[in-house]
Amino acid sequence: MTSTASLSRLVIDATCNPRWRARPGLRLLGLLVPTLAFAGLAEAKIPLVNATCPGKIEVHADEGGPIYINGKEARLKVFNDTYYEAHGAGVVISLSVNPDGSPSVSYTGKGGVNGVCTVK
Repeated sequence: MTSTASLSRLVIDATCNPRWRARPGLRLLGLLVPTLAFAGLAEAKIPLVNATCPGKIEVHADEGGPIYINGKEARLKVFNDTYYEAHGAGVVISLSVNPDGSPSVSYTGKGGVNGVCTVK
């Protein structure tokens, strides 16, 4: 049986032993992952868009972002250079950029209500 003194020494050895510390590569990975997660936000190539969706939902985006839903800035999720989702006002606005550069806008609301928005 292990005595209390031996057990506490084992715990101290485990926490102070350099072999138990994080490797430098893992520390770097811990810094890079959050940085890369936000890298897509900085490179958003959102076009200038004004659209009206059914249910009196107004969408506006300045070139490069942000996207506004009914006048309030929405939370943006960037999937790639041609597809974005904006969350806010109880809806999700999907903005895709067609190969010719023209925007397409659709929405999904509460209860699965969805539709295509009219780009002005």
